[in-house]
Amino acid sequence: MGFFKEKYDAIIIGGALAGMSCALELQAKGKDVLVLERHNLPGGLATSYVRGGVEMEATLHEMMCIGPKDKPLTIRRFLEGMGVMVDWLRVPEAYRIYVPKENIDITLHAGFNGSIENDIFVPGEFEMAHEIDRVYPGTFKEVNRLMNLCTDVYNSVNALSVKPMNKLQMILHHSNLVKTAGYSTEEVLKTFDLPKEVLDILKGYWIYVGSPFSDLPFTIYAVLMGDYFVGGSYVCKEFSHELSLRMQERCMDLGVQYEYSQNVEKILVKDGHVYGVKTTNGDTIYADYVACSAYPNTCYGKMIEPKTQVPKSAYRDCNAREMGLTVLSVVLTLDKSPLELNIKDYSVFSCEGDMDLDRIFEQGKTLGPYDYLTTICLNYANPDCTHDGECSLSITYLPSPEAFVSVTCENYHEVKRKMARDMIECVSKHLGVNLFDHILEVEVEMPHTVAHYSSNYMGGIYGYKHSMDDHVIARLFMENNENYIKGLAFCGAHAINGDGMSSCISNGRKAASILLKQMEEEAR
Repeated sequence: MGFFKEKYDAIIIGGALAGMSCALELQAKGKDVLVLERHNLPGGLATSYVRGGVEMEATLHEMMCIGPKDKPLTIRRFLEGMGVMVDWLRVPEAYRIYVPKENIDITLHAGFNGSIENDIFVPGEFEMAHEIDRVYPGTFKEVNRLMNLCTDVYNSVNALSVKPMNKLQMILHHSNLVKTAGYSTEEVLKTFDLPKEVLDILKGYWIYVGSPFSDLPFTIYAVLMGDYFVGGSYVCKEFSHELSLRMQERCMDLGVQYEYSQNVEKILVKDGHVYGVKTTNGDTIYADYVACSAYPNTCYGKMIEPKTQVPKSAYRDCNAREMGLTVLSVVLTLDKSPLELNIKDYSVFSCEGDMDLDRIFEQGKTLGPYDYLTTICLNYANPDCTHDGECSLSITYLPSPEAFVSVTCENYHEVKRKMARDMIECVSKHLGVNLFDHILEVEVEMPHTVAHYSSNYMGGIYGYKHSMDDHVIARLFMENNENYIKGLAFCGAHAINGDGMSSCISNGRKAASILLKQMEEEAR
């Protein structure tokens, strides 16, 4: 087509949040960057669509690490430092957890009276610890101790991800991380003197970490809980697509070349080093450095040309990792206001059975029905998200990709409708309102939707499963050994920080730092 330059400093495959944050970081260092996006819109899964004249979110909405305007946290500070200005709305509560079988019904909020100094959380008292204590008297001290442990581990992981440390430095300066790193979340939670009901309340975020607590490193749980209950979460007033558009506009304003409808088919490698890419349109574009948003399974399995340039260790390591969860989400526009439908909360975790996470996780390996669901009523964070007198409600479960191997072209629609109906019936039962009588629009997002739109391996949204056999600390220490091809870095949900809009932005920045380091070393 004649509009590509002879050579670029770096090519970014995929114009989603990770790819764009990578591009912004590289451009800020004066690099000539090309972003190739296979769709006609930026942002990947951080997008939206219009049905019946109403914009509907395609994601789970929330972002952490934002913070208020006067006290910005990491992601807001990065975005605004790059000139990406977004209208952020604070989410009203962390979550309500409703488990009728265990007589649990409580709403928790983010916030604490400690301080944040240079992104380091200084210990304090957590609002959610007081809220739990009011329902379960005498538990404040232990819950607050757990939350301060989480924030301390959060601080340590952030420090470790920026600056590698030897064992002595970790023992001296990050003792809580060292003490807990070898244990699962279940094992650490059991060391706190708390009743089962409180422990189950603290397990509410299970669906956002993607592993049962018996196999989830406490490190992952601690980072999530510390981040969420200190800074809370935010949504974009104009939906997640606002963030995608603002980032794309800023990339182009700063000189990044961003091209749509460009599907990269091959990454060209010679003598163990990247030298360019080839698109399905037939263009060969040259660059010595590439950031790839495709999963390593896809990249090493299909994209490297010639295949002989892929080391056996790359196949071995990426195939040894277990895929994280995928998504099943029913997104509804309803013809009544939230209160008229007895919807009183922004975020609800509901469980029909008991909070046995091993049982719930095994249930996710089937096609349901699922008895642990999360519902989001976007109106409570963004009152203008629907027409007056209407309601936006999403119902979500995160199953395992293996549950869908029996789904075929012939039974796809039948399976999808049955699963969606089961989920709507379950939430209708909790609300005491038949939601089927109030549906204006409905969309069902399946793993196949994700795989088709984003090309994510097996429709995954959570990258590789964080487990005791594949620990985040080990990944941090081993990351330099996983750059199997020089000039190639990965950015996306499959990178170390995992999935989520904030995490993907961090993953993109990390990919940029890897490429910049290689550029510097090879320029010497």
